[in-house]
Amino acid sequence: MIRYTLFRFLIFFGCLAALWLLGLRGPNQLPWLVVIAALASMVISYVALRPMRDDVVRKMAARQEERAQAKARRRDTDEAVEDGSGADGTREDGAEDFR
Repeated sequence: MIRYTLFRFLIFFGCLAALWLLGLRGPNQLPWLVVIAALASMVISYVALRPMRDDVVRKMAARQEERAQAKARRRDTDEAVEDGSGADGTREDGAEDFR
């Protein structure tokens, strides 16, 4: 995630420098310089950083799935404790839980 963000900034500042070198240097041209650099960097990032963006999305989805599974495991364990049985289906007094 940090690497992707860093590349986005580098592309923006690269576009900014290229446009400045092309002649957008005047005080009244500075807003245009920033806007055009932002638009150009968005297009370049969309195309050039697609594999990296897909990888970040995959990792975020996997992390979310792990959290959901951990939450479900905790909920199952909590329900077993509330029912008076262990996670293996046996009660605290040693008898089996036949529910």
